[in-house]
Amino acid sequence: MRPQRPARAVVLSVVLCACGVQSAPDNLADSGAPGASITGMILVSAAASLTDAFAEVEAAFEAAHPGVDVVLNLGGSGSLRTQILEGAPVDVFASADMADTEKAARDGLVSGEPRIFAGNSLQVAVPKGNPGGVEGLEAFADPSLRLGLCAQGVPCGDLARTVLARAGVVPSLDTEEPDVRALLTKIELGELDAGITYLTDVASAGGSVWGLDIPADLNVMAAYPIAVLAHAPNPRGADAFVRFILSDEGRSILSRFGFTRS
Repeated sequence: MRPQRPARAVVLSVVLCACGVQSAPDNLADSGAPGASITGMILVSAAASLTDAFAEVEAAFEAAHPGVDVVLNLGGSGSLRTQILEGAPVDVFASADMADTEKAARDGLVSGEPRIFAGNSLQVAVPKGNPGGVEGLEAFADPSLRLGLCAQGVPCGDLARTVLARAGVVPSLDTEEPDVRALLTKIELGELDAGITYLTDVASAGGSVWGLDIPADLNVMAAYPIAVLAHAPNPRGADAFVRFILSDEGRSILSRFGFTRS
């Protein structure tokens, strides 16, 4: 996989001071119609597992719209929803969990219907060379190993616990990380013998992390929804960004990073 330029995270408290929150127009779909002028910043809060794919999406979208600056705010889906609920001026929410997006919709934060744009599955992730000799899910019950998952309430953590429950494994954990990239980093550095991450995150590590397949009858599929937010500062840009994600070009980028098409 060719190197990607790093995604730019944004400190939302700073952006909140710099940008006035505006209500989206009633007819958002028309405002983002193909050919409409799109300018300014588009702030996209996206699940950490989308880091590499959305960096390429950002570059492609900006190339097609020279007057636009896409800024990515990456983190755990639940934490991102909390930021939005607290008034962060976000244009687009791309989550790894439909439940978080549905909660945002119930709170009146979403404009229109969220759309599923990608899927992902899980793998057991181990450091290169597998120094702990991990062979599968049963290793997560071994207290002699250094083991980690994403925290409860984080999509990768909840899904991993579902997989382990299906396998009849009660995990013996050393750490619970706030998002999948934090977990992946500890595995890359050899601080953990194993964790459960998304397949796409193992691929993004470029060989420094090895992935062990989870049996299909135990694995689960994560569905990724995307939505324009009701108080998006740049609703026209937000709608255009969502259209791009759902386009053939956007889906092709996601596929190259291992995401399945919705």
